Amino acid sequence: MATRKTGTHRSEAEGGPRDRTRGAGDRTTAIPGDKTPRTERGRRTLRKLLDASATEFGEKGFHEASVSSITRRAGVALGTFYTYFDSKDALFRALVLDLSDNVRTSARSALSGDMTPLEIERAALAAFLRFAREHKEIYRIIDEAEFVDPQSYRTHYETIARRIADRLEAGSRKGAFREDLGELEAWAIMGMNVFVGLRFAVWGQSEQDGRTLAPDEIAAGVNRLLAEGIVAR
Repeated sequence: MATRKTGTHRSEAEGGPRDRTRGAGDRTTAIPGDKTPRTERGRRTLRKLLDASATEFGEKGFHEASVSSITRRAGVALGTFYTYFDSKDALFRALVLDLSDNVRTSARSALSGDMTPLEIERAALAAFLRFAREHKEIYRIIDEAEFVDPQSYRTHYETIARRIADRLEAGSRKGAFREDLGELEAWAIMGMNVFVGLRFAVWGQSEQDGRTLAPDEIAAGVNRLLAEGIVAR
């Protein structure tokens, strides 16, 4: 995922544009190799199951969701489910990975090679806010993963933190960020972004001067905090 383009170091989360379609054919998600679809029709069916499961888990939670309801939502036969997944648990693990990948894809599509490191942070957060506003179920699903599949939960956040750490390192090399930034700062930024998303994308957007703040404005406020800190000057 590390590529380079004139004007900026492109880490995994900063790569060039790619297919924004959820579950594009170049991904296999977290399913066993012998169940990976090998035809376009199979990939479309897998996509339907993942999208239906996101709605089902998002509305009902893991324990109340059912395979039969998911297949009805997807418009596929119950037996088709087991062509791709051995259980509801296996589907849930695949969905968490799929959502993580879609967060990454949405961020990457918002970035360009002429952005400064600080502009990259703003654009990545704004893209996440837009994604979370359209897919509010991601918060419930990821939160449930802590108990349903702890490894998926941990991997989700560790992967995001690594992307941020890569961006901080790239910014340091360019002289835009301090040289002593690392894992601690990456996790702190991620935590801030996650809860900003919860407050403004999931719970409802804030208003300022009688108008609703757009994701770009919210991200700009966080960006200003990164650039200026909170200490009076």
